[in-house]
Amino acid sequence: MNIKMLIYILGKILMIEGILMILPVSCGIVYGEAELFTYLILASVYILAGYLVSLKKPKNMTVFIKDGCIATALSWLVLSVCGCLPFVITKEIPSFTDAMFETASGFTTTGASILTDIEAMSHTSLLWRSLTHWIGGMGVLVFLLAVVPMTGGSNMNLMRAESPGPTVGKIVPKVRSTAKMLYYIYMAITALEIVILFACGMPLFDSICSAFGTAGTGGFAVRNDSFASYAPHLHWIVAIFMLVFGANFNFYYFLTTRQFSKAFKLSEVKVYLAVAAVATGVVCFSIFGIYGNLEEALRHSLFQVATCMTTTGFATTDFDLWPGLAKFVLVALMFIGACASSTGGGIKISRFQIMFKALKREIESYIHPKTVKKIHLDGKTVDSDVERSVALYFFIYLIVFVFSMFIVAFEGHDLVTVFTSVAATLNNIGPGLSLVGPTQNYSFFSDLTKWVLIFDMIAGRLELIPVLVFLNPFTYKGIIKKVPGIK
Repeated sequence: MNIKMLIYILGKILMIEGILMILPVSCGIVYGEAELFTYLILASVYILAGYLVSLKKPKNMTVFIKDGCIATALSWLVLSVCGCLPFVITKEIPSFTDAMFETASGFTTTGASILTDIEAMSHTSLLWRSLTHWIGGMGVLVFLLAVVPMTGGSNMNLMRAESPGPTVGKIVPKVRSTAKMLYYIYMAITALEIVILFACGMPLFDSICSAFGTAGTGGFAVRNDSFASYAPHLHWIVAIFMLVFGANFNFYYFLTTRQFSKAFKLSEVKVYLAVAAVATGVVCFSIFGIYGNLEEALRHSLFQVATCMTTTGFATTDFDLWPGLAKFVLVALMFIGACASSTGGGIKISRFQIMFKALKREIESYIHPKTVKKIHLDGKTVDSDVERSVALYFFIYLIVFVFSMFIVAFEGHDLVTVFTSVAATLNNIGPGLSLVGPTQNYSFFSDLTKWVLIFDMIAGRLELIPVLVFLNPFTYKGIIKKVPGIK
C-alpha cells in the first residue's frame, strides 16, 4: 500500500474542502451573519493543514485499485467529518451524530435530513449544506484529478473507485483531461440552471442552492416544504434539470464535440428516458383523480418521477398520500436509479441492461446449448469481468440492504418506514415513505440507526466495493506485519 500517496491525497482533499468553504464565508458577509467566522477559521485551518500534509509530493504516485478504494473511502470520511464541524461549532446542529448524518447525506448527495426547521438555519450554513451536494455530485477525487497533476499512469483506478456505474472509461486520452471535461460540463449545466431559475423569478440565493442540489442530485432545499411553495413553472424547470443531471455525462461530451452518432448510440440514455416517460404516464394516470387537472397531475408526476429516478430527493407534494400504484412506481424507480457516469444514485440503468442481456443469453443457452453468445452494449462486447462485477454488486447490495434493515428494525417502526429508510439512504435518495416521507425527516432515529444509515449513504455513493475494501482487515495485513511487536 502506498501510504505516502494516500496522505498526499488526503492533504489535497482537505485543502480543497477549505477553499470551497470560502464560498459560505462570502455568503455570511453578504447577509451579515456571525456564523461566517466559524467557517473562516475552519477554512483557514483546513487549507493550512492540507498544505502542510501535502507539501512534499511522493516520488511514487502509482495508484493500484486497492489504493484507489482506500483513498476514496478515506477521502469521503475526511470530507464528512471535517464538513460537519461548522454545524456543531455554530450549534445549528449541536449533536455530532446529527451533524455527521446531515453532512454525509450532503456529500453523498442523499438529501436525507434530521433538520425539523430548515428555514431557521443561517444562509451561511444553508449554502454550505447545499454546496456539499455539488461537491459530492461529480466526486471530489474527480475534481482532484482535474486540478492537480497526478503522474503515475494508473489514476484511472481513482476515478473508477469513485465514479458511479459498472464501467468507467476515458472519454479523452488522458485521465486528467477526462476529469476536466466532466467538470467543465458539470459547471456549465449548473450555471445554466442558476441563470434560468433566477431569470424565471426564483430568488438568487434559492436559485444557487437549488441548482447545487439539482446538479448533485442531492435534494437539500432551503424551504421546509422543499419545492411545494415555488411557482409551478419552476417545478417544470427543476424536473427537466434533474433528468439532465441523471443522464450519462458521456452523452453531453459527445454532443459538445459534435460526435452526434456516438451520442445517440448510447442505449442507456434511451432506456433511461423511456423508463422516465412510462413511469410519468403511469403515475399521472394513478393520481389524476386527486388533482382533476392534467397539467397539475402531469407536473407532479414528472417531478416526483425525476426526483426518485435521479435520486435527487426534492418534492412538490406529499407523495406518501398518493395511491399504492403511484407509490410502487416511485419506490421501484429508487432502486433502478439513473445512468452510469451521472451524478445520480441507485443501482443504475446500465447494470439492469447487462443483467437482462445475461438472463436472455442464459435462457437461449438452454434452447441452443451449443451456441456461444457474447453480450453487447452500445456496439461493444461486455467482457466476463464486467458481468461478474455486476452480478457481485447485486449480491453485495442485497446483503447490505437486508443487514441494514435488520438493525433498523430493532427500533420497532413499521415495515414501510424501515424498508424505505434503508432504500432511501443506500440508493442516495433522501425521502422515503411513512415516517421518512417527503414531509418528514430522520431526526427520530436513534444514534445507532443514524450511523447505520450513514454507512449506507457512503457505501451507496461509492457503490459498496471501496467501502468494503476499506473495512476489510486483510487490506492492512502487510502494514500490520511491519509494526513492531505485532505478528
